[in-house]
Amino acid sequence: MSAVPNVLLSGIVGSTAYGLAHAGSDVDRLGVFAVPTVELHGLRAPKESYVTTAPDRTLHEAAKWCRLALSGNPTAVELVWLPDELYEVRTPLGEELIALRGAFLSAKRVRDAHLGYAAQQFGRLSRQDDGPVSAGRRGRTAKHARHLKRLCAQGLELYTTGRLNLRVDDPREYHDFGDRVADDPSVALSLLRDYEAAFDAARSVLPEAPDEGPVEAWLHRVRARFCPPAP
Repeated sequence: MSAVPNVLLSGIVGSTAYGLAHAGSDVDRLGVFAVPTVELHGLRAPKESYVTTAPDRTLHEAAKWCRLALSGNPTAVELVWLPDELYEVRTPLGEELIALRGAFLSAKRVRDAHLGYAAQQFGRLSRQDDGPVSAGRRGRTAKHARHLKRLCAQGLELYTTGRLNLRVDDPREYHDFGDRVADDPSVALSLLRDYEAAFDAARSVLPEAPDEGPVEAWLHRVRARFCPPAP
């Protein structure tokens, strides 16, 4: 990927951030960039995302990232909850975005997004179970299981406390769970059902809807920052 201009915030996400990386794990990066404001008024909409592998990097345009985060998208949201040492680009507008992270949250969207993504992981590991038995298939099943458990646990934490600690408390517990699911995928379904019940029983500290006003104001500041002065 050629250099993307105007990166506002970027950091290392994924397994490294969760404390689940092992030798050979990919290093995933996620970031937010701003297109020059004048490009928003041309014949064609500017590109909203840049995604590459080797290195694994995803950059979303500011408005798209905000829409993803407001929807509760767990992958997008984790960018503003990283430990300080995992940020690689952190501009003043990026700092503002981190400070606004609570404005993106709402109870229903957090619940639906985290359980929805966990259900997707269950679907993926179930499909792995249909393939021939191999070390590669077993490893993929275990990986999906770890992410299912993480999404459920972190989603419930965010739902009940309003805060998200990306690094899991006991990585060994997650790896052991992945191994158990590789032997018996029904273990993952049982855990998913338990977390669905836990969400139903829990009382959320989050509001019913996200606070879009401060998010919109931040986006206006981004547009003003990257708008050239009138001649």
